[in-house]
Amino acid sequence: MTSTTQGFGIDIGGSGIKGAPVDLAKGEFAAERVRIDTPDESTPDNVIAVVLQVLQQIGWSGPFGCTFPGIVRRGVVGSAANVDKSWVGVDLEQVLSERSGQRVTVLNDADAAGVAEDRFGAAADVDGVVIVTTLGTGIGSAVLHDGVLLPNTEFGHLYLNHHHHEAEKYAAASVREEKGLSWEEWAERLQAFYSHLEFIFSPDLFVVGGGVSKKADKFLHLLDLRTPIVPAGLRNDGGIIGAALTAAERSV
Repeated sequence: MTSTTQGFGIDIGGSGIKGAPVDLAKGEFAAERVRIDTPDESTPDNVIAVVLQVLQQIGWSGPFGCTFPGIVRRGVVGSAANVDKSWVGVDLEQVLSERSGQRVTVLNDADAAGVAEDRFGAAADVDGVVIVTTLGTGIGSAVLHDGVLLPNTEFGHLYLNHHHHEAEKYAAASVREEKGLSWEEWAERLQAFYSHLEFIFSPDLFVVGGGVSKKADKFLHLLDLRTPIVPAGLRNDGGIIGAALTAAERSV
């Protein structure tokens, strides 16, 4: 067995599969992460083969956590927007456990990032309701109340009044790039999304993750909300860290 102060997380994404050992006391990588491109045919067999390759490259043996870009209920995949549709219904937790010989915990990728932000990132000292959103190809979301996760929220699929669009088809980071929107134009779209969430949930904090959070200074100040809104503290490492934390807690 590996040291109890270390865990391991793998983040399955639409473009890359990344993994790293995590220092569970500090909430940071304990060694360099490994990244392998997601196979063009992102079927369960192909992706699981890459996950095993990541484990092998780092030489990890022991329980680990794994994120998935879709709904995950008790280890079973319920949606697959950015990977092959054949994932729906797959018990990824069971299959990965059998193939790796380890205890595996699988959770939604935004939920993993939310857990990490709440423990070690931008929401570490915040009580009450925290909503973490990841702005990327789509919009991921995680809700925590006093550190307890409400799993599988899909706020990217909320419909925004007046716009007749799902939020992520209107306001994801990918939409800004595709349509060549200025930061100001994109912020107007984000305003519609975050105002809607604020009205429904009255959160204590919004945390904004995803690759675009590195450029938070270009757009966050343009939003007019009562709720504080801050960039993710862990940037894109949150998925791996949150997966490792969740797996370690489940293994205790």
